Amino acid sequence: MSQENVELVRASLEAWIERDTERLNEAYAEDVVTWPPTGWPEAGPFLGRETVVGQWERMRDSWDDDEVDMLAEYTDAADRVAVRMIWRRRGHGPEQEAEATGVFTIRDGKIRVAEFFWHHAEALETVGLSKHAAHG
Repeated sequence: MSQENVELVRASLEAWIERDTERLNEAYAEDVVTWPPTGWPEAGPFLGRETVVGQWERMRDSWDDDEVDMLAEYTDAADRVAVRMIWRRRGHGPEQEAEATGVFTIRDGKIRVAEFFWHHAEALETVGLSKHAAHG
């Protein structure tokens, strides 16, 4: 298990919650590629750090003035980290919850590829793990 990879992904998600764009930029390779989940409002892929971080910022800004908690379960798979994320939004209006799993590919200490899935089992299949092999 590459704890360094897990920590890199964890730090990037914490930076997003804290609105720390500088730390978020540091986590991603300049030529990063991200794939949103099927049915995402904007079709991907998103290419390049500026575009990817911009997508994260727009998502976070859509929850402006609301409190966002994120529960995360990390699964390490060689050079990839699967993260089951559950966001809870509180503030204006009713509490909302959203869940997705991101699969982050790490190379040279940076996130190079990020793929997102609505279903955790599908994400685990992508990294060659079954649901029963997951650990946090």
